[in-house]
Amino acid sequence: MTATTDRVIAAEIATEQAHVDRVYAELAKAADRVELVHAEGMARGQTDRRGTGDPREEEMAGLYERDALVFTASKRRASLQHQHEGLVFGRLDLEHPVPDERGDTREVRYVGRIGVRDDDYEPLVVDWRAPAAAPFYRATPVDPQGVLRRRVLRCRGEEVVGVEDDLMVAEAPDDVVVVGDGALLAALTRTRGATMRDIVATIQQHQDEAIRAPARGVTEISGGPGTGKTVVALHRAAYLLYSDRRRYEGGGVLVVGPSAAYTAYIERVLPSLGEESVVLRSIGDVLAGLTATRLDPPRVAALKGSLRIRRLLAGLAREPIPDAPTRLRTFVGGHAIRLEGVALEQARARVLRRHHRNAGYDAAVEALAHLAWEQVELGERDDFVDRFTDSSEVEAFMRAWWRPLDPREMLLWLVDADLVRRLAGVDAATAEQLAASYRQALELGSWSVGDAAMIDDLAARLGPPVELPSEERGFYEIEELDDASQYGVTSLRVGSDGVERPVSAAAGSGSGSQRRSTDPRARLLAGTLGETEEYAHVLVDEAQDLSPMQWRMLGRRGRWASWTVVGDLAQASWGDLEEAARAREEAFGAAPRRSFHMDTNYRNAREIFDLASRMIREHVPDADIPQAVRDTGHEPVERTVPATGLVEAAEHELTELLAQVDGPVAVIAPWSWHERLAHLATGERVLLIDPQSTKGLEYDATLVIDPDAIVAESPGGVRALYVVLTRAAHRMTVLRSAG
Repeated sequence: MTATTDRVIAAEIATEQAHVDRVYAELAKAADRVELVHAEGMARGQTDRRGTGDPREEEMAGLYERDALVFTASKRRASLQHQHEGLVFGRLDLEHPVPDERGDTREVRYVGRIGVRDDDYEPLVVDWRAPAAAPFYRATPVDPQGVLRRRVLRCRGEEVVGVEDDLMVAEAPDDVVVVGDGALLAALTRTRGATMRDIVATIQQHQDEAIRAPARGVTEISGGPGTGKTVVALHRAAYLLYSDRRRYEGGGVLVVGPSAAYTAYIERVLPSLGEESVVLRSIGDVLAGLTATRLDPPRVAALKGSLRIRRLLAGLAREPIPDAPTRLRTFVGGHAIRLEGVALEQARARVLRRHHRNAGYDAAVEALAHLAWEQVELGERDDFVDRFTDSSEVEAFMRAWWRPLDPREMLLWLVDADLVRRLAGVDAATAEQLAASYRQALELGSWSVGDAAMIDDLAARLGPPVELPSEERGFYEIEELDDASQYGVTSLRVGSDGVERPVSAAAGSGSGSQRRSTDPRARLLAGTLGETEEYAHVLVDEAQDLSPMQWRMLGRRGRWASWTVVGDLAQASWGDLEEAARAREEAFGAAPRRSFHMDTNYRNAREIFDLASRMIREHVPDADIPQAVRDTGHEPVERTVPATGLVEAAEHELTELLAQVDGPVAVIAPWSWHERLAHLATGERVLLIDPQSTKGLEYDATLVIDPDAIVAESPGGVRALYVVLTRAAHRMTVLRSAG
């Protein structure tokens, strides 16, 4: 680089720095205004009363205003803090055919993460989602859309450290300087980090078309590894929230990924784009109140995820409680009543034909009352039924025979292999495998990912638990007032995102609520399952991995939603794709469909992807193979070593990779090797991870251990190995075991 070029670049950076300084000055003013609103909010609801007693109406109104103002101010403050890094990232130099009121045909338009205006309400930065920012992503040399030059600003904090230009016309005007090699290439060669980065500054035209597609219906984004499907979908979620905030912020946006590692990887993308109001869940966390990360063995996972399991769940929902009483003996009006066996079964069946189980308590009492009446048929029927329902013995029986049921409790009944075989109609070996999975759950105190959809299905069949009629309490039983929430008064709590939110004073208070039980069964049943949450938009990543039961679980949450669905069939870990496709279509309903295909691999160096694509083509000839656009000149290293020397070889190769790249290195190994390789995961740069958990993730380099064992252990088989071989951006080493 010549001295003249250095001076030109320095001058361009100085120009951009002046504008960025002006933007941050306006941002500081906005922050000051937020603090004033926050202070005003805190001043609301204060009282000079020193005594005790019920709060006055005006004090309650003040408390409500306080919470609303402080919550709004805190949310805005957190938003401004999140946007501080790289707020201004783009500039457009446009040429208009018609001069403006000042006679100018040129316009400079800056693009950023949020919109910023000056005191005269003139735009200093245009929000990247606004229509005025669309040419930044849509302009090409073939269709420049009035753009002369597109510039990407590289910033570190508030400092502009570089610029990269793309010229959109054949020849630059004399007063337009073009510097750099292009923003996309510069972004692709950067070191990866521990979390996903947004691509807001380098969105390509075909990606922007998917991001700004109409909201209604189902938008499917497909493409092979490294094509940016995930990050495009996340930008689409941010765009939808911007374009129709009332609908999507009010109705909620649910983002579902394959694993907890995935959600941790992407969690900062949406806040960096100006959006906090998104629910981010792994597929094992979709059911509120339940967390599941453990994976079942492939055969058990296939059974739990198939629609065949619904036969078992339907029967389970009708099963009597194992330890419930089997007969009712009582006296009503001097007459002996005895109900048992067939009579009780008939009553249960009659109630369940018309009621969810947890909503059928009163109907069950009435059904038993009529059976009892048929035994005596004396006196007035209504009088007899009233006496029956008022009986303390009947109430005691009902509280045991028809108590509210938690679907998690019911699922644990399946430790009985004979029950599984009877309800599911499977052979003895299959029944034992399923029963063994629940015995393992009771040993470990944790649910599997496959259990989550089964619990959700049972919850839908049972209905929400209903509190039984309370027993009369003596006048001497006085409840202690331990919080003021019954008066509508709330307190504020600062969340992990820095936003103060109103919460009940009793919620989560006390050290006991934070104490984790040591009893495995208690851990499985801890807490309360939430009701089925419905959303305005559902975004599903790695959709090819979802089982039919998981699609049904998501369908309950997206009955009226629009959808964004991301996937690649060549990376599927679910075996029966046809059954999954039918369940997926049922979840979508009759909503219109549109599809976008990503065909450029931005992640992998060409040398790495060539190895992966050759492998998958041998087994999946019709795999969707994108075009890798970046060469490094470094071929992947492949070595075969004796099993006894594999750990030592892994140590050596890991040292080599750490010296070759600056960012994170993943050691991807089947579970059978994890204990022997655990010592490698030292320091912040090295991660030991299983193949299934690598879905959606990327690293500077990967060390792949025993690919044959990966194929053997993984539900997706060779497709899982394809995922593993496409996680590295720059370097990859593969160690095969010789035996």
